Amino acid sequence: MALKIGIPTMSLGRPGLHPLDDKLHVAAQHGFQGIELFIDDLTHLAQTRFNNSLLKAAQHTSSLCKSLNLTVICLQPFAFYEGLLDRTTTSTLLTQKLPLWSDLAHTLNTDLIQVPANFLPPDPETGLPRTSGALDLIVSDLQTLADLGATHNLRFVYEALCWSTHVDTWEASCAVVRAVNRPNFGLCLDTFNIAGRVFADPAHASGKTPDAQSALDASLNLLRDSAKSGALDVKKIFYVQLVDGERLASPLNDASHPFYVAGQPARMSWSRNARLFPCEEERGGYLPVLQIAEVFFRIGFEGWVSLELFSRTCADPDPGTPGVHAQRGMESWRRVVARLGLGVDLPPVAPLVDAGARRNRVVEPVEVAVQHRL
Repeated sequence: MALKIGIPTMSLGRPGLHPLDDKLHVAAQHGFQGIELFIDDLTHLAQTRFNNSLLKAAQHTSSLCKSLNLTVICLQPFAFYEGLLDRTTTSTLLTQKLPLWSDLAHTLNTDLIQVPANFLPPDPETGLPRTSGALDLIVSDLQTLADLGATHNLRFVYEALCWSTHVDTWEASCAVVRAVNRPNFGLCLDTFNIAGRVFADPAHASGKTPDAQSALDASLNLLRDSAKSGALDVKKIFYVQLVDGERLASPLNDASHPFYVAGQPARMSWSRNARLFPCEEERGGYLPVLQIAEVFFRIGFEGWVSLELFSRTCADPDPGTPGVHAQRGMESWRRVVARLGLGVDLPPVAPLVDAGARRNRVVEPVEVAVQHRL
C-alpha cells in the first residue's frame, strides 16, 4: 500500500514557543516523511530571523527540509475565504494573499494549499453573519480560487471542520468539491472532523451525540457507496488526516469549563485543547478513528497520511515538547499500521524521549480567537 506519513508543524509545538527548525529536525529523526507547514510557524520564523521576510523564511525552510529528506505536503490554512458577504475582502484575498502564498508554496517545493471550510463568526459588533451558506456563491468563490491557482500550477485541498459555519461534514465538502469540478481542487478527509460532527459532542455529559454509532455507520456507508458509484472520486482525496479526541471529564457547555471561550463553538474549543494522536486510548482517546481510517484505505486511498494534532500540550514551553510529540505521533502510526494490517514500511525506532515527567504536566488551556486561527 502506497502510504506516506506526515505531521503538521503545529502538532509538534506551538509557534513562538518552539522553533520551526527544531520541529523539522525531530520530525525527520522520528521517521516522518513530510510536514504540513502552518503559516504561523513560517511567520514566526520570518519575524525572529529574517526581518519579517516570509519569502526568506520559506527559502530557509525549503533548504532545511531538503537536507532532512522532508517533503512539504502543503501550506495551510488559507482560511476565511469562500462565501464572504464582504466582497471587498474576497477581492483582497485573491489579489494580495493568493499571489504571496503562491510564491511561498513554490519556494517550499509544494503545489498544495489547504483551504478549511469557512467558520468566520458573526460580526462581534452587530451580531450579523459575515458568510453566506449559498452553495452557488461558495462554489463560485472556490472555482475562482482554483482557476487563478491553476495559472500558477497550484492545487487546493478543501476540508470540512466539524464546527464550520455551513460546510461541516465530509458529505457537504464532497458535494462542494464535486460542484467546483476543477482538476486542481480536491478533498481532505479527517477522522477527527468526521467523528467530531456525527459521533462526538463535547458539550454533552456522555461526550457523544444521541445516535453516535448509528450516525457514524450511516456516514461511513455513504462514503463507501459514494466511492463505489463514482460520486466520490478517490483520486480527488488529496490527503487524509488521522487524529483522535480526548473524552472530557465534564461537558464543555458553560464558562465553568477550563476550555470554554465565549463565542467559540464547543467543538472548536475541544479541538484546540484536546486532540490526541490515533490509538492513544491511555490518554483518553475515544473516537472511532480506526473504523473511519479503515474505510479511507479500503476505498482505495493512497498518498499522504497526516497526524493533525492540536492540543494544550503543544503549548508546553518545555524545549523537549516537539520531540515528545514526534515520538508520540510515530508510535501512534505504528499502532495504526499494526491494528489495520496496512503492510507499509515503518522507520527504525528513534531514541526514546523521557516523556514520563511531562505526561501529566499542567498546561494552560489554549484560548484561540475564532477570527484568527483554524
